[in-house]
Amino acid sequence: MPIEFSKAVARIPVYPAAAGYGRTDEMALMASNESPEPPLEAVVEAARTALLGVNRYPDPTNSRLRAALSDRYGVPASRIQIGNGSCDILLAAGDALLEDGAEVVFAWPSFSVYPHLAEATGARAIRVPLNDRAEHDLDAMLAEITAATRLVLVCNPNNPTSTALPLAAIGRFLDQVPDHVCVILDEAYCEFNTLEDPDASIALLDRFPNLVLLRTFSKVYGLCGLRVGYALCGSDEFVTATTQVRQPFHTNAAAQAAAIEALRHGDQVNARVERAVVARFTLEDGLRELGIEPAASQANFVWFALPTSADEDAEQAETRVLAGLSERGFQVRAGGALGEAGALRVSFGTPEQNAGFLTALGELLA
Repeated sequence: MPIEFSKAVARIPVYPAAAGYGRTDEMALMASNESPEPPLEAVVEAARTALLGVNRYPDPTNSRLRAALSDRYGVPASRIQIGNGSCDILLAAGDALLEDGAEVVFAWPSFSVYPHLAEATGARAIRVPLNDRAEHDLDAMLAEITAATRLVLVCNPNNPTSTALPLAAIGRFLDQVPDHVCVILDEAYCEFNTLEDPDASIALLDRFPNLVLLRTFSKVYGLCGLRVGYALCGSDEFVTATTQVRQPFHTNAAAQAAAIEALRHGDQVNARVERAVVARFTLEDGLRELGIEPAASQANFVWFALPTSADEDAEQAETRVLAGLSERGFQVRAGGALGEAGALRVSFGTPEQNAGFLTALGELLA
């Protein structure tokens, strides 16, 4: 008789990880919204020093990192949660907030982990379509909130569509969300958002105790491989509850040390953002020259629909172009795996990789 697993295992979708990580040949990795720039040497050195003490467990309270984030953002350390990447905090939020009979509301397509929260807990997932600009439709999301709603997820800028809403719209939305509903504003890409100051959303925390701002060191700080996420919270309650449902020692010592050091280098981070914005303009302009209009990106990636023809539908176009790009040494993300067949999500690479990608795509579209 085979092993019998819980019903949740059958419900939970497999995370659609990008293909190609096992390849040993040279690839332009433009699929996972990583930084093309390596971590700063001072950050690497901080992690290396931490490795000398890995015969001991890491600080389970992440006290030094929470203090550093408190100094950086002016949020009390008691209202800051740390995770093994922001996904760790998301999944903990699902365990702490959701159960049979509860509801979670999120836009779609959006971050691929969101459906896991409902399926793992038995809650009902309410997916709200994006508007015709590939943005969150906040009015439609409000209309779906009921007495059973425990959690609302707003990804801003949105992954995979790269679009962002102004903070004023977010504030009006929060004004209308009932106090019993936790709202996670997923800001993994906020540093790349030029609509306003990325720190402007911090002020919302004092107005809305039910708000959580979810951020990460993976993207602009270039620490994907160490997995460090954090949440800035409107109250202590979210921190307490999500700590209760997780394993201890969830963030390793090297990750904590690297994140603390990374916070000391704001000027270099700002310079990375500037280079990412230049890359954004380059890719957007290049796509338009190919006859493609991308979504209005406020992230470190672009999202666009591939052209179709009478002989090739959206899914076929995606399959053909993905294969052609892979043959030419470019790993990008299939829209079909992210909720919309016939689209591509392309992370910014080095200037040379960005130019090469546009050339390769032009050849395949020709």
